[in-house]
Amino acid sequence: MEKLYAVDDIKKFLNDEEMALLYFSTNDCGICTTLLPKLEVMLLNYDKISSGHVSIDELPTASSEFSVFTVPTVLLFVEGKEVVREARFISMDILEEKIQKYYDLFFS
Repeated sequence: MEKLYAVDDIKKFLNDEEMALLYFSTNDCGICTTLLPKLEVMLLNYDKISSGHVSIDELPTASSEFSVFTVPTVLLFVEGKEVVREARFISMDILEEKIQKYYDLFFS
């Protein structure tokens, strides 16, 4: 998962990729640190999804730019448009179902 450090870098990342997942977290969030490796393992099944990690601690302006009010937050973008948003209590099964739906629609 690529670490993103500036809002302009995030926007460029989203514009350059057909399908992209953003993961927002903070350094002191225990759930965030537990969820990150699970996301990385899940994304191994979706080789056409690019993924980026944004630390709100390091880039607080990203939270307002992307309306992130709680962490962890996962956003899935297709051609630069947000199509999935999961936050706080994230079920990996539900998240993967949603991702699979868009992945199948877009890449099949």
